[in-house]
Amino acid sequence: MHTQVGIIGAGPAGLLLARLLHLQGISSVILESRSRDYVENRVRAGLLEQGSVDLMIESGVGERLQRECMAHDGVEFIFEGKRRRINMQELIGRRVYIYGQQEAVKDMIAVNLAAGVPIIFEAEGKEIGGLDTAKPFIRYVANGREETLTCDYIAGCDGFHGICRDAIPTELLRGHDRVYPFGWLGILAEAAPTHHELLYVHNPRGFALFTMRSNSVSRCYLQVPPEEDADNWSDDQIWSELDRRLGQHEGFKLSTGRIFQKSVTPMRSYVAEPMRHERLFIAGDAAHIVPPTGAKGMNLAIADIYVLAKAFTAFYKRNDTSLFDRYEQICLKRIWRAQHFSWWMTSMLHIMPDASPFDLKRQIAELETVTGSVAGQTLVAENYAGLPFEL
Repeated sequence: MHTQVGIIGAGPAGLLLARLLHLQGISSVILESRSRDYVENRVRAGLLEQGSVDLMIESGVGERLQRECMAHDGVEFIFEGKRRRINMQELIGRRVYIYGQQEAVKDMIAVNLAAGVPIIFEAEGKEIGGLDTAKPFIRYVANGREETLTCDYIAGCDGFHGICRDAIPTELLRGHDRVYPFGWLGILAEAAPTHHELLYVHNPRGFALFTMRSNSVSRCYLQVPPEEDADNWSDDQIWSELDRRLGQHEGFKLSTGRIFQKSVTPMRSYVAEPMRHERLFIAGDAAHIVPPTGAKGMNLAIADIYVLAKAFTAFYKRNDTSLFDRYEQICLKRIWRAQHFSWWMTSMLHIMPDASPFDLKRQIAELETVTGSVAGQTLVAENYAGLPFEL
């Protein structure tokens, strides 16, 4: 089997790339190691920047998103018993949207299949080769048989643990890494949202975040040690700790319900360079990981794909390879800005294991500075609602 662009990974990055290429008449095949059921029900991110939503709508995968998403004009910070709201819509004219990544994946799969874009599920990638030739290949196993897909180019959208990044020679690959000394205990609960917007909490007991996935499902997080076992926490303990950290405010009552999913996620920052080697391009989690505090993971993947799709279009429509050469440069400028924002939010809101009274008071002063001025609020709003895809 041969195609113009071989895509490894049926997450948001791979699926959106296939859709954008199809709209330009460029053929692709998606190989995904997991089953369709798995990828359509894998709970990941849930917040979309304004630019991500606009691109999804423009590419024809945003019909259900427009009906069901929850638009947020602002975001709130809680610290020392205070609640400070940053109104993004008022400050910069943009907002963010709550729409589960698994829902976006369902929509993209359905639209791609309806358009005839091949998606081969349960196709485990084994080898990438021929990157320095005109006909690179992907060797994979599906239905117990080894198959080979040849293509003009390969797009590695197969996540942090995929095979694509490892296909870049070790003497060329540079990984920039930071591992944080805490994790997030995350839950999904059958509970109506306590508040209509996200609540970021700085508390001496540890960071907490309240968000939601729909009008009937809440998504909450607690800072815990990275080695914590989620099974050690009962539902009552989780709700009790969330209530303590969110704090008691006038007219504020935490909405609780049955917790139907809980897990601990370690926190890390990672950037791989280069993002291109010969005829291989990597995008999304294959190239970078951010701590979820800044809500940048899925949005960074979409930004990568916006640039990569333009590069493929320029090549196949005009034989112009200039965007291939600039792909990494354009993406990394935005990636490092998002890495800084995510690190900054994480450092400002989480309690470090060795935190001193000085550290805690410095964090409070920083939160006062950020939320107490138009300049500080604008800085948060511009980064949180999303920077332009091409800075």
